Amino acid sequence: MLDISWIRAHAREVQRTAEVKGISLPVGELLETDEARRLLLQQVEELRRQRNIASEAIAGRLRGGRPGEAEELKQAVRVLNAQLAELESRLGEKERRVRELMLLVPNPVSPETPIGQSDADNQELRRVGEPACVDFALRDHVALGSLHQILDIPRGVKVAGSRHYYLQGAGALLHRAVQQLALDLLIARGYTPLEVPLMVRTESFVDTGYFPAGRDQAFRIDEEEQWLAGTSEVPLVAYYSGDIVDVSEPVRLAAASTCFRSEVGSAGKDVHGLYRVHQFAKVEQVILCEADPGLSERMLQEITRNAEDLLQLLELPYRVMAVCSGDMSARTHKQYDIETWMPSRQAYGETHSASALLDFQARRAQIRYRDGDGRLRYCYTLNNTAVATPRILIPLLENHQQADGSIRIPEALRPYMGGKELLTAPSPD
Repeated sequence: MLDISWIRAHAREVQRTAEVKGISLPVGELLETDEARRLLLQQVEELRRQRNIASEAIAGRLRGGRPGEAEELKQAVRVLNAQLAELESRLGEKERRVRELMLLVPNPVSPETPIGQSDADNQELRRVGEPACVDFALRDHVALGSLHQILDIPRGVKVAGSRHYYLQGAGALLHRAVQQLALDLLIARGYTPLEVPLMVRTESFVDTGYFPAGRDQAFRIDEEEQWLAGTSEVPLVAYYSGDIVDVSEPVRLAAASTCFRSEVGSAGKDVHGLYRVHQFAKVEQVILCEADPGLSERMLQEITRNAEDLLQLLELPYRVMAVCSGDMSARTHKQYDIETWMPSRQAYGETHSASALLDFQARRAQIRYRDGDGRLRYCYTLNNTAVATPRILIPLLENHQQADGSIRIPEALRPYMGGKELLTAPSPD
């Protein structure tokens, strides 16, 4: 959320940001409604002042033994109360509408952000590693999972419906291994691990900028004002809601959690295998820091570097993309996506996303700190996916497969896999 006075002073910029992000936002209505709200508030406060004066006068008349005059004043107060009730009702309507519109106002995009409409307009910044050239027919991750008996999609669908799966044996171990590798990497770099709630209140989704626009992507718990989190970013940021935080050093947090997304609007898209599923796991990085654009940029580079280092440990080719305006969310100021090479797609597929949000989340969640002069200011926040699985298993299995169908385990994962260097398919009965 942005400051309304800033929006008023930069109305054209706000409208332009909404347009380049593909967001329908009537900035004119917001400003007109807020002006009406402010005028009504002045009128309400004036009537309340008059009522307080009259109430004191009534008490004085009663103490002075003049009940007749007190009754006349009481009648005047009744009239004031009727006027006040009408104005307060109108004020409440204006405040609700201002709140609705304010929640739609997008974060400005950084000067470095490409202007575009979709992921086709994202710009490649760098590539690391090259896809291997092999002289044998590559299997996709579903075929490899079936061959090694580590992935069972049909039973996942039987038990839970479409876009569900079972990981078994070495598949389940790999799923856990990449998470633990990511956590260990982050902990070694000063990130504090948290175990977070998976069920989160509505206001926490609003505070972090996932609602109202993303409600259709979340699973609601019936008869509760709770939702299943699609990322631990929500409970990590909400942990500090309403707090005054010491950010003399950036607060670095990490969490490994199960995540849930409804994937509404993706029918028929990426339905094969593990790319787009309803339940998955993520290791998330979140940083809170001082409201310093230069520091925020350094933190964005840091969390992106952490994700890149993990991919290099997994020995996977990838590229880093500057996300364009039309492909980023309303809450994002600057974003990098990391796409990892997936042989079965003959393309890079998104596996990581790093975002800088300035004080957009902190204003909503009321997360503040005291600057060097003792003034309260809103923190800046950032987040990044250190790893998301089972999606990362797609490039992990496919890029490391051998001609005989075996799968080489990257050296960094071997300590988490009992020292195993190679996955070999079970012998047929």
